[in-house]
Amino acid sequence: MHALDIAIMVGYFILMVAVGAWVTKKAARDSESYFLAGKSLPWWVIGVAHGSSGIDIGGTMWFVTMLYIYGAKGLFLLWIWPLFNVIFRMVYLGTWVRRSNVLTGAEWMRTRFGRGRGGELAYLSVVIYALVSVVGFLSYAFKPLGKFAAPFFPFDWSPDTYALVIMLVAGVYCVLGGMYSVVLNDLIQFGLILTAAVIIAVVAMVKTTPEQVLAAVPAGWDNLFFGWRLDLDWSEKMPALAGVIQSQGYELFGFLILMLFVKGVLVSMAGPTPNYAIQHVLSTRNPREAALENLVMCLVSLAPRFLLIAGIGVLGMVFFSDQLRGMGSKVDFEQVLPAVVANYLPVGCKGLIVAGLVAAFMSTFVSTVNSGVAYIVNDIYRRYVRPDAPQRKLVRLGYLWSAVVIAAGIGFGYTTLNVHSVTKWVANALVPAFVVPNVLKWHWWRFNGHGFWAGMAAGTAAALAVPALWPTLKDVNLFMSILAISALASVAVCLATAPEPDDVLKSFYRTVRPWGFWRPILLKCRAETPQIQPNRDCARDWFNVLVGIAWQIAMIAAPIYLILRQWDRLGLALAAFVAGAVILKFTWYDRLSRDEGYLAPDR
Repeated sequence: MHALDIAIMVGYFILMVAVGAWVTKKAARDSESYFLAGKSLPWWVIGVAHGSSGIDIGGTMWFVTMLYIYGAKGLFLLWIWPLFNVIFRMVYLGTWVRRSNVLTGAEWMRTRFGRGRGGELAYLSVVIYALVSVVGFLSYAFKPLGKFAAPFFPFDWSPDTYALVIMLVAGVYCVLGGMYSVVLNDLIQFGLILTAAVIIAVVAMVKTTPEQVLAAVPAGWDNLFFGWRLDLDWSEKMPALAGVIQSQGYELFGFLILMLFVKGVLVSMAGPTPNYAIQHVLSTRNPREAALENLVMCLVSLAPRFLLIAGIGVLGMVFFSDQLRGMGSKVDFEQVLPAVVANYLPVGCKGLIVAGLVAAFMSTFVSTVNSGVAYIVNDIYRRYVRPDAPQRKLVRLGYLWSAVVIAAGIGFGYTTLNVHSVTKWVANALVPAFVVPNVLKWHWWRFNGHGFWAGMAAGTAAALAVPALWPTLKDVNLFMSILAISALASVAVCLATAPEPDDVLKSFYRTVRPWGFWRPILLKCRAETPQIQPNRDCARDWFNVLVGIAWQIAMIAAPIYLILRQWDRLGLALAAFVAGAVILKFTWYDRLSRDEGYLAPDR
């Protein structure tokens, strides 16, 4: 990089640490200030921070790869995560979670299962899963960070060394400022990410033509819709990709997307995982703002990100295809992102782009660390070691354990093979371990803490063991096997043990007001409060979820068709986006504004 670009990068790092130092005193007041910013920040600020946390280098590399290989259809492969889980949180789950008024996802278990043995086991299972997932996500971030940074600096260091240095810089401000530092730095980082996206998009549109892009890809690549089979013939353009598609098992594309949709619905119904996702929801000031925070998160994390991805992908297709073809069967799409930034951006812009993409990593990194440490300090130390610990002691422990978690993430990061391997493990092994017990806890009154613990423990153990024992297992089979193990353990242990006490279940039902199989508890609540009514919003919530998913697809398709300059398809995407927004305004937002949630407590 030019000296100006390096100066921009150094200035960015100094600014991040300075912000962390600036908010240190405010964050050190008590544990709620350190881990949830005192639940004092506006919903739109938390939403921007949450959205910024959802953007990372590893995911961006993976999305660029999917766009390159599968074209516009690759947008549906985002359901591997699934990205539409934010729609579920926006429509109803965010308000359900926030009504508990707790500090972490593990503490939330007491709202549902009480403080008996079953509740205690459920509590511990979430803590263990949270720590495994936090270290997994930090490891996932490590390898792509170094791979991205290495081409830009004049030192003869390995990619892992660059990742180590950047993680340590991010760790300093994360340790100092807690959630305040996370949120404020995320606001700065979002500005950089947005700037990077606009610059890349402009460069892509100036340096390429639609004809150049379409000449580098097979027929039908730019079509969003698809049949039962993929029908993208790369044999002439890049023969190695035919083998890649076959090895990934994506030839029966329609069947794959159907499976991903079903999987995504189950994952989304489980609610936010016990990491930074639930911490941002719990940081909001009330249930209504929890829903609005997720709306902003959806807008912030998707529209700029896919402008960036589309720009990088198009530049890679036009200028980097020859190098990729030259790699033969060892084609490495993870090189597209750094190659495009290194070779096709002017002086000054390169520094901003690198700073923006490193910022994307940092925002995810510090949010993940903060959420993991919250479980250690609040759910282990304060719960089992010293319940009466002074608040300043808890904050100092936050400093200590932040450093330990960062070190663990770096250590496991050195063992990571590549972005795709960790992506597959997180999406297809770790996530299904969480699904069944967390869906049942919302919707079935009979489900108890023993069943929850059994499902989480069996699923987490399977997520660690099954990929090691059967490394060639296909993605869908891996997901379904871990899901089945977790489901069997959940239901079997639940039915073999007693339900939770009536007072716990009635308190949960009155506080959270879920829909589902709660009639026995509703009748018991009515015996004490005759005017109480069930949650009848299930149909409306599902309608809003489906509209929201279509609205989200239009939102991420529009930037791609903008970069491709396909104005008719861009117009259709924008029309669908506006139509979805208008529908949600009347069926979701207006009701939310009136109720401050979806069910007023006295309904």
